[in-house]
Amino acid sequence: MDQGNTAFVLISAALVLLMTPGLAFFYGGMVKAKSVVSMMMLSFGSLGLIGVLWVLYGYAISFANGGSKTFIGWDGVFGIDTSFIGLGAQVEDALKPSGAYPSLAFVAFQATFAIITVALISGAIADRAKFGAWMVFAGIWATIVYFPVANWVFNFTLADGKVVDGGWIVKDIGAIDFAGGTAVHINAGAAGLALAIVLGKRFGFSKGIMQPHNVPLTLLGTALLWFGWFGFNAGSEVAADGVASLAFINTMAAPAAAMLGWILIEKIKHGKATSIGAASGAVAGLVAITPACASLTPLWAMVLGVLAGILCALAIDLKFKLGFDDSLDVVGIHLVGGITGTLFIGLFGTGVGLLQTGSWNQLIAQAIGAFSVLFYSFILSLIIGFAIEKTIGFRVKAEDEIAGIDTVVHGEEAYAFGSDRG
Repeated sequence: MDQGNTAFVLISAALVLLMTPGLAFFYGGMVKAKSVVSMMMLSFGSLGLIGVLWVLYGYAISFANGGSKTFIGWDGVFGIDTSFIGLGAQVEDALKPSGAYPSLAFVAFQATFAIITVALISGAIADRAKFGAWMVFAGIWATIVYFPVANWVFNFTLADGKVVDGGWIVKDIGAIDFAGGTAVHINAGAAGLALAIVLGKRFGFSKGIMQPHNVPLTLLGTALLWFGWFGFNAGSEVAADGVASLAFINTMAAPAAAMLGWILIEKIKHGKATSIGAASGAVAGLVAITPACASLTPLWAMVLGVLAGILCALAIDLKFKLGFDDSLDVVGIHLVGGITGTLFIGLFGTGVGLLQTGSWNQLIAQAIGAFSVLFYSFILSLIIGFAIEKTIGFRVKAEDEIAGIDTVVHGEEAYAFGSDRG
């Protein structure tokens, strides 16, 4: 066992886990003051629920043996590897590791990916979702959408630098997704779009009305996300080596450039560069570089960052033109940013992109992978969301939404002012 690589994987897992509370702050600052507790609880609820499901059976589905033989993570249809349930086999390996690091370290690392992916979706339904309904959705969605898609993308085996076994998107199609552009961001963005359609628009939904209630909270969330993202991207190499170093520097360069691209668009369109725009631009760059962080030079990473910042800044206005209320721009940032970064590999990826090879093959593979996940996630999310809405109800009552859902749903207020409240 290599103790250095083991430490690297475990530290990376801790960094990625920090991203979910960071996301809670990022989202929490952008909603109304009377729904910030509800917004943040959607992220913390995801952390609790998906953390449990991952141990029980999530890892068993996502990393079942023979990934290339399965479509949804199970051999055939339901032939799950029972030794993976409850992580029994992984615990045995941890006591006597057979590889460079205990498989349990990798289990922990991938658990944090599942948690943050589910939490990302919640930004699309801010200010109007029931907590209980969200938890039901999160559990079902993780089971039949995220865990299978993780199998398609992350469950692969390398030999001499080549994929010799794995999920169909990586092995059979040949798409590149180093840290989760498809499995995480396109997946979550498509689900967010579906839920925004299911729950409908907030009261008073129109351009310029919904202003962030706490900008410093959002900036704090951005800082925590960016910090954790180094574990997200560099940690995906699961080794402290040169590839991890490349992913690390690209995770600094791309979002920095994306921030500049976003605030440039703001300055041109509105005459002012805002802090929320800078934060959103940084996140857009982080999203875009995620699949490509090991496939680009730092200069191309910055080009991708600027492009993602510009495209995502323009894309967030689509909800007003198309009439869906994606509250915190999950679609505009994660879906658009994820697609941008995934396709960019096919054009400018080192050794594989159209620019260097003159071949369209990699771009086609990237597009098939991206849009397969998009359609799979969107359709199933739509079905799950409508089923919940028609049974237990997904959206809070109109009067509760107007009054503020923190006290109604959680019996708490984010800010208690006055001498009688301590």
